[in-house]
Amino acid sequence: MEKREQWTSKIGFILAAAGSAIGLGAIWKFPYETGSNGGSVFILMFIVSTIAIGLPVLLAEFVIGRRGQADAVTSLKKQAPGKKWFLIGWSGFFFSFMILSFYSVVGGWILSYLGRSLLLQLSNLGDNAFAELFNGIIGNPLEVLLAQAVFMFLTIWIVQGGVQAGIERASKIMMPALLIFFVVLMIRSLTLDGAMAGVEFMFVPDWSFFNFETALTALGQAFFSLSVGVAGMITYASYLDKSENLTRSALSVVSLNIIISIMAGLIIFPAVFALGYSPDQGPGLVFIILPAIFDQLFMGEFLIIIFFILMLFATLTSSIAMLEIVVSIGVKDKFERRRKIAWLYGLMIFLVGIPSALSFGVMSEPFLFGYTFFDFVDVLTSKIGLPIGALFISLFAGYVLKKTDTQAELSGASTWVSIWSVLVRYVAPIAIVIVFIQGIIDAF
Repeated sequence: MEKREQWTSKIGFILAAAGSAIGLGAIWKFPYETGSNGGSVFILMFIVSTIAIGLPVLLAEFVIGRRGQADAVTSLKKQAPGKKWFLIGWSGFFFSFMILSFYSVVGGWILSYLGRSLLLQLSNLGDNAFAELFNGIIGNPLEVLLAQAVFMFLTIWIVQGGVQAGIERASKIMMPALLIFFVVLMIRSLTLDGAMAGVEFMFVPDWSFFNFETALTALGQAFFSLSVGVAGMITYASYLDKSENLTRSALSVVSLNIIISIMAGLIIFPAVFALGYSPDQGPGLVFIILPAIFDQLFMGEFLIIIFFILMLFATLTSSIAMLEIVVSIGVKDKFERRRKIAWLYGLMIFLVGIPSALSFGVMSEPFLFGYTFFDFVDVLTSKIGLPIGALFISLFAGYVLKKTDTQAELSGASTWVSIWSVLVRYVAPIAIVIVFIQGIIDAF
């Protein structure tokens, strides 16, 4: 029987954990939520929510995972024997499985755009043509299924290689490359004539957006962007050596997530304002508006390639985390089965994702509650799965784990542990319940 793997270094763990968090949430969802909610005030609320509520829940997952030194289900069984808390792990299994089933579809769209950009097919199309292109791609059954299959193949191939040779090695390549690409694109965007209007939009407050709705959206974005609630960080922390400082690691992950989100805004909004577009374009901002913007820039053909490589890396680092949650539970302590389990579960996720891939074409009719299959799975996971998982993780860490155990894991001053305990016992659960209720109201 093979021995359970561990991260080879602290930086490897931080990059992998940050990669799990920094995906479409930071690069796709954060910019369009910022654009739709007034810019700077939303960003301020997002940062406060991430630090005050997202960080404590993230740290709770770290504590549970490192303490358990096993997959999410086994970790919770070991720490609460005879209780039903292990169902949090199975919830993570199910919702990670479902998230990846539609997340891989979006990953396929990114591959389709990347392929076209490499073939120089995203130039001189005209504004309306980019909307037509997007609708044409997502409505083409053969293309979306093939692209989704390729994206899932890349994800499985990385995860089946194991923690060190697969996930950590890939993260050490993709995350630094992602940061370099961000800097290149940010510098180009900020040097455009009129770019400062976009910077002002991000950093000069418009207090008319200072309201409950904006705060709620920012809080939801904080949870979404950190990937808490599906036991992903429990899984990653279970491979972490006992000597590592969990608080510093959590702060590093949160800091990277905030920095990347703001950098994404500094790529998008200066260009949006400089070229006369409106910032409140919604989900189509990345796939319709940005290609149109790059098409007007000097060396735009080269920059669009960099952008979609960046998008691919960010999406892959999140998708491998979701598949790892599922695979680790399937493998348990039989580590020699990792490759077989990774390919088996990866294939199953692809098959379950087929209706999502076809939801903008041959299966565009409403599936349930007026939603297409793609939208229903999105609502099921983001509005229900993530908040419920985050809530029970907070309650477990706050009320089931003993203070002496959390003190030992956090290796910090008793004052800090007390503050974290208050946040995870009271503040985070209340905030999560509010987000959950509002999400259900909005969805149904």
